Amino acid sequence: MASNLILALNSGSSSLKITLYARRDDYQDDHGVDLLLTASLSNISAPPAKFTFETHSGSKEVNRSEEVDSVYDHATAFAHFLDCLENDAGLDKGRIVYICHRVVHGGDYAEPVIIDEESYEKIEHLSDLAPLHNGAALSVIKACIEKLPNAKSIAYFDTIFHRPIPVHIASCAIDQSIAGPKGLKKYGFHGLSYAFVLRAVSKFLKQPPENLNLIVLHLGSGASACAIKHGRSLDTSMGLTPLNGLPGATRSGAIDPSLIFHYTNRAGRITHDPSFAAHVGVTEAEDILNRRSGWKSLTGTTDFGEISKKAELDNPDPSIASRNPNRLAFDLFLDRILNYVGSYHLKLEGKVDALVFAGGIGERGTELRQMIADKVQCLGYESLDKDLNTNVAKSSEDVVAISTCGTQVDVDGGGRKKRIIVCHTDEQYEMANNCALNKSRW
Repeated sequence: MASNLILALNSGSSSLKITLYARRDDYQDDHGVDLLLTASLSNISAPPAKFTFETHSGSKEVNRSEEVDSVYDHATAFAHFLDCLENDAGLDKGRIVYICHRVVHGGDYAEPVIIDEESYEKIEHLSDLAPLHNGAALSVIKACIEKLPNAKSIAYFDTIFHRPIPVHIASCAIDQSIAGPKGLKKYGFHGLSYAFVLRAVSKFLKQPPENLNLIVLHLGSGASACAIKHGRSLDTSMGLTPLNGLPGATRSGAIDPSLIFHYTNRAGRITHDPSFAAHVGVTEAEDILNRRSGWKSLTGTTDFGEISKKAELDNPDPSIASRNPNRLAFDLFLDRILNYVGSYHLKLEGKVDALVFAGGIGERGTELRQMIADKVQCLGYESLDKDLNTNVAKSSEDVVAISTCGTQVDVDGGGRKKRIIVCHTDEQYEMANNCALNKSRW
């Protein structure tokens, strides 16, 4: 069998998502890979871990969902996956040529990089800026090098997409003689998702990316917004770290920087939470604002679908948010999203080809999309088609227009109504496809 497999990995602090692809020899329309299987492990740091494994094509039919006691860190999680790959799916791990790692913080890296000793050390250094995010990726990279020494690991950075952001937007109003050497500026994140969305919407609208102006909302447990001008990132809500901008399931989002010092007198102390890897130094402030805030801190759940159901959205009483924590979380999230949509609409001078929803909540949050759409009609956006908005999550298409202009694809010149779109983003596909289409790697 040919050695043509590409593994795409997305690692969280206590989770690992895995997708295996086969590179196509005769790809068309920039579609360079076929999906073979998906797997995931969660609760890695608090056994038993939850493990799912499902084949899609090109191998034995396997569909497993189980708890695993033998997994207790990213190395054992990856080893367990490889066992299932060979023993259950019947695929030779030696056929894996490249392993694509989603690395959240890439600093000033301008392109993906093959992991060697030098690049590993640079990513490790960047963990000081993103200890909650890069640490998990480094753990998985180590495991891959050990278990698959003949495969090359490539780091794909979420920050690359936002490199074009103008310096005055990326800079902070602090002493630049200090900020510059320390790299203290806006980097932006969810870049792999935004790259996928831009490419998919470009194909849908039958326009080259450089012709498009988009406002994209990546809404999930981590949420961000991005203004794309002429196919390039103009601004995004996240900043030096993913903490800035929109609130998330457990993240506070943007707050007054001094708030944390009034919230706790232990803000600068290193937390001793055992769920963090020993080499990861996280302060109490980072832990509180990243893992003990967001809508979970307001409602007790990270499930925004549950929050939406309990929010009494049909109740027009303006005081309900003070009595119903689910309504408070919903209204707060809606308010912060509208702040960015309005700001980015102005930065794009009203010349917006589409408002795009992506991410788990963006794809499934029917009520949230409807309320955002109602609010932005004053800016010239189409109203939503109720049936399209309700059923979009069932669609197998990458891009679905849900506003009343439907599938009209005339690119906006500033005078006509603006469409609203949902895009089923896929960060792991974006990495693997990029790898497959890069002829220099093959």
